[in-house]
Amino acid sequence: MGRRKSKWGYWVAICVLAFLLVGSWVANLGLMAALFGSEAEADGGPVDAEPFFEEVWSSGYGDVKVVRLELSGVIMRGAEDTLFGVAPDPVETLLRQIRCASEDEAVRAILLEVDSPGGAVTPSDEMYEALRRFRASEGGRCVLVHIRDVGASGAYYVAMAADYLMAEPTSIVGSVGVIMQSLNMKGLSDKVGLSAVTIKSGKNKDLLNPFEEVNTNQVALLQDVVDGMQDRFAGLVMEARGLESRALLDGRIFLAEAALKAGLIDGVGYIDQALMKLAELVEEDDLYVVRYEQRVDFWEAFLSARMPSLSAMPLVEGPRFLYLWRP
Repeated sequence: MGRRKSKWGYWVAICVLAFLLVGSWVANLGLMAALFGSEAEADGGPVDAEPFFEEVWSSGYGDVKVVRLELSGVIMRGAEDTLFGVAPDPVETLLRQIRCASEDEAVRAILLEVDSPGGAVTPSDEMYEALRRFRASEGGRCVLVHIRDVGASGAYYVAMAADYLMAEPTSIVGSVGVIMQSLNMKGLSDKVGLSAVTIKSGKNKDLLNPFEEVNTNQVALLQDVVDGMQDRFAGLVMEARGLESRALLDGRIFLAEAALKAGLIDGVGYIDQALMKLAELVEEDDLYVVRYEQRVDFWEAFLSARMPSLSAMPLVEGPRFLYLWRP
C-alpha cells in the first residue's frame, strides 16, 4: 500500500513539473513575440527623427487629439544606471515626445504639465525651442502649460513657448535668472596642509579653482557670461509675456495670484480647468487626450538588469551655469 502511494506521488510530481515547463515555454514564446512585435512597430521610421511611443488614452471623447506631456524634476541631461538597466535621459525623452507629436498630423495641441525648479541652461532652451516649433507648424497648433507645484527658472523658460500659461493656486512661479555657485577651499587646504597641482594652458583655464584665492578678474569674466544668459532669459520673458520692464525679473518667486497680477501667467486653475481652456483654444467642445508611453518588455528589462556601475555613482560636480531655483 505504501509503495502504491509513493508511485502515485511520483507521477503527480512529474505531471506538475511537465505542466510548469510547458507553461514556461508558452509564456516565453509570448514574451518573445511581444518583444519582436514592439520592435516591428517601432521600425516604421528613423528612431530619432520620427520616434515611436505607445499612445495611452488619458481622457475625453472628442475628435481633436491632444498629447499630455510632463516636465518634472531638475532639468538635467544624462541617462541613469539602475538595478534594472539604464533609465532614459529625461530631457531627451521629452524632446522625443514633442518630436513625435509634431510628426503626427492628428495632434492639434500639447498640454505640458510642469513641476520643476528648472536646471541646466541648454536643455531648457532646447525644450522651449521644440515646443515653439510645434506651435509654429501648420494646422493651427497650440501649447498650454499647466504648472502644478513649481514652475521656476528653467521650467518657466520652457513655459514661454505656451499660448496659455496656467498655474495652480499654490504654485511657485518665476525665479527668472541664472545662478552659478562654487566652493572655495583655500583656507581649509592651508590649515590641513593640502595643496593642488594645476597644469594649464592659460591663466583663465582654471576659473574658480577651489584651491586658489578668489580671482576678481576671473569672477568678472564669469559674471559677463551670467549677464548674457540673463539678458536672453529676461528678453524671452518680456517678449512672450508682453512686459515693458524687467524690474520683476530679478530671480524672485511668486505665488500664482501674484504671478497673475504681474503678468507672468494667464490664469489660475486646476488640471480640469486647464483642459477646458485648451478645448476653448482649439475651438472644440471636447478633446481626445492621450499620453505617450515607452513600452518596456520583460525580457528587455531582464537582460539589461545589472548593478549600477561606478561611473553612475554620485560625483562632485564642478560649477555650472543654471536656470535653477535653489532655495
